[in-house]
Amino acid sequence: MGRGWAIALHGGAGIDPNITLHRQQEAKEHLSRYLNLGVSAIRSSLPANDVVELVVRELESDPLFNSGKGSALTEKGTVEMDASIMDGTRRRCGAVSGLMRVKNPVSLARLVMEKSPHSYLAFSGAEEFARQQGVELVDNEYFITDENRKMLKLAQDANTIMVVHFHLIFPNIHFLLFFINLNFVHATMIVLLKIGWQFDNSIPITGHAYLPETVGCVVVDGQGRCAAATSTGGLMNKMSGRIGDTPLIGSGTYACNLCGVSCTGEGEAIIRATLARDVAAVMEYKGLGLQEAVDFVLKEKLDDGAEAGIIAVSREGEVACGFNSIGMFRGFATEDGFMEVAIWDSMKQ
Repeated sequence: MGRGWAIALHGGAGIDPNITLHRQQEAKEHLSRYLNLGVSAIRSSLPANDVVELVVRELESDPLFNSGKGSALTEKGTVEMDASIMDGTRRRCGAVSGLMRVKNPVSLARLVMEKSPHSYLAFSGAEEFARQQGVELVDNEYFITDENRKMLKLAQDANTIMVVHFHLIFPNIHFLLFFINLNFVHATMIVLLKIGWQFDNSIPITGHAYLPETVGCVVVDGQGRCAAATSTGGLMNKMSGRIGDTPLIGSGTYACNLCGVSCTGEGEAIIRATLARDVAAVMEYKGLGLQEAVDFVLKEKLDDGAEAGIIAVSREGEVACGFNSIGMFRGFATEDGFMEVAIWDSMKQ
């Protein structure tokens, strides 16, 4: 889709198909704003590492998405956030997990990469490093929204972890939530409500209630340098201490001299598939093109029934996307003039 620089971003896969047109338009407007911000930064000759951090910081600060402000809540009603960043030119990386007070986790991940002897810091050690580096800290309450409190109550009342948030299955059923049942330790589908029915007689769920997932950005700049960054609040009602794919280099995030990749979806399945690294691997060892590589790993590497989405850029200035969920918030731009922001429709031509 082009030569030169390229940028792609995502706001998560696994979307309520009945979200209102207003909410769809709102999400697209926000994605367009961040996409244009990234394009302006690239045109100003900012290196790829700076651009992915800049864009993901904006996504983290937007409560529409599940990272930073608006993060999913743990079983304790608190926020524990994960993020990572990778410089494909030198294959350096930084990752953080279990953050409760860092306003922009992706920036702390960048500092781990550049200002520490390590690649990964977590929980109290990560937050102590943040204080040493002068990173902005806020109270945990800053990240929590009223909508996420309601969604946590739904999950707790059902004794479940929310994995895929909303799916329409029958015309007379409004929403379907896919949960992992904690009592029986197996996946189960639970229909929560029909039109007009309120769960637990207290919390209404309407057509605008939804929780987009992980956010990410991948960039190849005008010098052919690839970078990737990803950030998340994780799963609703997750166990305290749970770490997903986002901060695991090679699973949720990866960059090398060939490409930059960011993933979203069912974290445990993405971890087992090492999804992001495999995009680069099949390009390197099988000689596949960027879009071919994305399509291949989604089809061949994920567990049966697992849902995920991928955005990627190549050093040649290409962008690629793939997802097997109902939708994925995403945006793309390339130096040759291609630009798109989408939710449902495929970008493949």
